[in-house]
Amino acid sequence: MSAGQIAALIAAGAFVVLVVLLAIPLLKLGRTLDEATIAIRKAHENTDPLLTGANQTITHVNTQLERVDGITANAQAVSGNVSALSSVFTATLGGPLVKTAALSYGISKAVKARRAKANGKPVRGRKRSKKS
Repeated sequence: MSAGQIAALIAAGAFVVLVVLLAIPLLKLGRTLDEATIAIRKAHENTDPLLTGANQTITHVNTQLERVDGITANAQAVSGNVSALSSVFTATLGGPLVKTAALSYGISKAVKARRAKANGKPVRGRKRSKKS
C-alpha cells in the first residue's frame, strides 16, 4: 500500500465517522418533526368544536345587541317626547304661573302694608336707589 492509498483510506474512514455523527441529530430531528406533526393534527381536530361554539356565542351576542339597539331607540324616543312635553308645559302654563305668583306676592305685600298702617306700625320696605 502506498502513502496515497493510506491517506485515501483514512479520509474515507473520517467521512464515515462524520456521516454517522451527522445521522444521529438528523434522526432526532425527524422524530421531533413527527411529534410536531401529530400535535398539529390533534390541535386541528380539536378546533372544530371550539370554532362552532364561538360561532354560536357570536350569534347569540348579535341577537342581544339587536335587542339593546331597539331598547336604546325606544329610550331616545321617550326622552324626545318628554322634552317636547316639558316645552309644551312651560309654554302653556309657565307664563300664567309666573304671573299668578307675582300677583299673589304683590297682594300679600299690599295686605301686610295695610295691616301695618292700620295698626300704626311703620311699613318696612326696600330702599330703592336713584338711577342716574
